[in-house]
Amino acid sequence: MSDLPPKTSVKRWLVTTNHKDVGVLYLVTSLFFLVMGGVMALLFRAHLWQSGGTGLLTNSQFNQAVSTHGLIMVFWFLSPIASGFANYFVPLQIGAKDLAFPRLNALSYWFYLFSGILFALSFFQGGSWEGGWTMYAPLNVPTYTPALEATTGSNGALLALILFVFSITLGSVNFITTIHRSRAEGLGLWNMPMFTWSWLLTVWMMLFAFAALLAALLLQAADRVFLTQYFATDQGSSLLWAHLFWYFGHPEVYIVFFPALGIMLEAFQTFTGRRLVGRKWVIIAMVLVAVQSFLVWMHHMFLTTINLEVKTLFMATTIGISLPFDLIVFALIYTMVKGRVRFTTPFLFALGALVLFILGGITGVFLGAVVLDYEFRGTYWVVAHFHYVMVSGVTALVGGLYYWWPKISGRMYSETLGKLSFAVYFVGFNLLYFPQFLAWETPRRVFHYGENLQIYHQLSTVGAFVFGASFLILFATLAHSLVAGPRAPENPWEFSRTAEWAIPSPPPLENWDGRPSYASGRLEFVDDSPAATDGGVAQGQDAVSRTAETHEEEHADHASIWPLGIGAGMFTLFLGLSGLTPYVVQFAQGTGVAPESLQGTAAEPTIAYPIVTVLGLAILAYTLFNFGVEQFDAPVMNIAERWPFGGVGNTKFGVWVFLASDVVVFGAAIGAFVFMRIHMGWNQWEFDAITMAGLFNTYVLLTSSFTVILALVMAERKNKRGLIATLSATLLLGLTFMGVKAFEYSSKFADGHYWWYSIEYSIYYVTTGLHALHVILGLLIAVFMLYRVWSVDAYLEDHRPVEFFGLYWHFVDIVWVLLFPLFYLM
Repeated sequence: MSDLPPKTSVKRWLVTTNHKDVGVLYLVTSLFFLVMGGVMALLFRAHLWQSGGTGLLTNSQFNQAVSTHGLIMVFWFLSPIASGFANYFVPLQIGAKDLAFPRLNALSYWFYLFSGILFALSFFQGGSWEGGWTMYAPLNVPTYTPALEATTGSNGALLALILFVFSITLGSVNFITTIHRSRAEGLGLWNMPMFTWSWLLTVWMMLFAFAALLAALLLQAADRVFLTQYFATDQGSSLLWAHLFWYFGHPEVYIVFFPALGIMLEAFQTFTGRRLVGRKWVIIAMVLVAVQSFLVWMHHMFLTTINLEVKTLFMATTIGISLPFDLIVFALIYTMVKGRVRFTTPFLFALGALVLFILGGITGVFLGAVVLDYEFRGTYWVVAHFHYVMVSGVTALVGGLYYWWPKISGRMYSETLGKLSFAVYFVGFNLLYFPQFLAWETPRRVFHYGENLQIYHQLSTVGAFVFGASFLILFATLAHSLVAGPRAPENPWEFSRTAEWAIPSPPPLENWDGRPSYASGRLEFVDDSPAATDGGVAQGQDAVSRTAETHEEEHADHASIWPLGIGAGMFTLFLGLSGLTPYVVQFAQGTGVAPESLQGTAAEPTIAYPIVTVLGLAILAYTLFNFGVEQFDAPVMNIAERWPFGGVGNTKFGVWVFLASDVVVFGAAIGAFVFMRIHMGWNQWEFDAITMAGLFNTYVLLTSSFTVILALVMAERKNKRGLIATLSATLLLGLTFMGVKAFEYSSKFADGHYWWYSIEYSIYYVTTGLHALHVILGLLIAVFMLYRVWSVDAYLEDHRPVEFFGLYWHFVDIVWVLLFPLFYLM
């Protein structure tokens, strides 16, 4: 399916892979979740009108409203709205016609949408998540769920978050590949627009931070659905969760704020009429923040039993990360001072974001000091500080919506309405959150507080409704623009500098008539048609002539139904998995070795959930197969800046980036094993390993790596029979590995050592099971490749897919080489 229906057709939005369409989908969906999260906030703020609550919500409903508000805003609104802007404008800013992998871009959106739908459904499955957005252990396991019926809803919310992380990972790989390998000729990294720079750093942080979160969520999902004992034990489980979560959680602050910062930098340049002061130093400062963001997570854990020396070290790193931000803030101030400011609506929001961020940063310094953190932790001081930082990002993102609205919609908006929305927004925000500094003694996430603090809470509640009204004005402004706004020119802002303002509003499907080039030092459009050139030499290993490039781009596809199908399959599968816990409870009780926490529990399994699980697997199998065989030609950029990755193709680079993320997933899982074993005492670890089985499987997988190498050689030689034989050998070796693993598991079951038996066996089953899941995925890919070789002689003319499969398979083998000594020899 390559033809793209018109924008007025519903089908267009179901099949599109075009980056601008996907950007619009992200923006619209994220605004929906903004409203959803906002309604939750208004509910619990109304409940907080008086000390002890107003009776508007039950205890459980209050906990759900607070917890889901945090999860929705952090995950389903803040990052996705930034992703919407990035989808739409990053390719335009760097001179690309689309992202490197358009179908994966669409798949990323559908995973995002279906994850949000799954999260919303959790309210109708006995109750959604109510353990706080940080999901602290041990409150994140079924033992502490008030009713077993609510376990299914909580499972659904958790699985929705896992599906959301899948979306983030796909998007990160796609953007990293695109920005590093698809920049217009002459556009070096230093010269990229500031929004693109901010997004590049964001997706690199996402790649590693969300991988750590994925590992944590997988461990928690194993606890909730399959009753493992990671976080139900008193053997350091709470500290383990805190390490895993905050290794993601603090970079997430910058993941959320960096795109907003990029918008602020663009707006300050545009509406002051001058280049950003200290531009290269600002970029260096942002890079330093991105790196340092992974070195400060433990300041969230000052109240734990971690020794004082370590806490002091992390206090120093926390103070250190504020220094690059000081440089950025002063650069913005000096840019404004030295320029001629135009107080348009986008600039007002950008300036407001700067003011709020400064207040949030100053109040955060208090929390970075160990002594003060002992006093403020768990109070409304943290709530107020957190929102001054995070919602300063929202402020800039709203400014970005106004800034780019003429380009997206092709219509101008009313400046009067826009400025009114800012005034109400800014007053409402400060009325909502500043009183919370004054009411800092209030414990967070509870509705009981001293009566002397009631006036501050009432001011805060009034502010919440004023703040909410500002978004109604925003939506009314944009709706009025669509209906009655004047036509937008190519560039409505006098001093904007980036490439998206050099094309019509809204941009055409293919973005550019010619090829964008900065080779002369300024943006030009080069005619590469056969009549205008004799061809040229492209950069990188996938170089072809310019004539060939033009031919490919004329036939680029922009539509595929299969990303939607795969998203629906994953949604169905995860919906089914959310209801399997009662079956596992029944099975555990039937073995006679169930955990004590489940004794006497009456679980009523529902047959619908296993049926839905099987249906989800069937949908996935069908849609993934069709995704694999579909002929889809992405827009090609053969003349592009690709430093420092000019020697590899897009797909190979994308595979390497994905594997870098997977390294963190396995690193976190293995780190959890090491952490728990050290905490319990290394020699107190009670686990009986079948050493010979592990040794045999090690030889099997190492041999399979050799057969994969032979498969690549056969593909390079165009030897069909040899390719089939070597891929078949790899498949058989993989199946042998899984057979031995099944023998190991069944032997342990016979001894009563199930995955819930103890923390030792939980860690063994989950870690080796995660590896086995990767092996199964590899085997499915091998079966698909064998089918393609047999039926259509695939990979003989282009052997690269065999090489990419080999990279994945070698990675899986290397992981096993690490697991073998940990579980079988130590």
